[in-house]
Amino acid sequence: MSKKIIISLIVILIVVVVAGGFFWWQSREIKGSPEDYVIKETAEGKFMENKKAGLTVKVPEGWEVEKMEVDEGLVILFPIETKIEIRESRIVLPIEKGCLIRTTVVYREGDFNQIKKETRKDHFLIGGVIYDEFQEVTINNYHGLKNSFEFEGLGSGISIYIPQKNKVYGFHLVWGAEEKERCIWELNKFLETISIK
Repeated sequence: MSKKIIISLIVILIVVVVAGGFFWWQSREIKGSPEDYVIKETAEGKFMENKKAGLTVKVPEGWEVEKMEVDEGLVILFPIETKIEIRESRIVLPIEKGCLIRTTVVYREGDFNQIKKETRKDHFLIGGVIYDEFQEVTINNYHGLKNSFEFEGLGSGISIYIPQKNKVYGFHLVWGAEEKERCIWELNKFLETISIK
């Protein structure tokens, strides 16, 4: 091969590598941290704020807030009487008693079809899906996606996903046996306090 062909191939290879690196860098997922969340006590009650994500929500009265270090941006809220087991920094399902709301922020764009696809894939990998239903909802003037699900041996739950700009906010509820109605009522009250900026 002539020098011109070799030099041309090297230049093309460098351009492809640089362009690929640029596109990879642009599409990378920005990760959050439980440390992004701050709990503030005010005269109106206790609030959980994540300035990085632009999220503020009121903590239900009498509920505890715990930051989980295992997942980026994961915080759980629960009433004091809730009985949960944590193994290897993970919540063991089903919970024995009470309600548990898990909040997450994923720093990337997401539409309803993508969220459905990824959620169904995750649920398939967990296994034992009894039902897995989706419905579009409006939560405090935010357009969202509600996922109701049940797994054999792991219990039932509801997830609410709110995609906004380059973030997907998630609010996930699970409950102990015989507490579904009360916990869904608590989730609905909690969702009314969401503020996203």
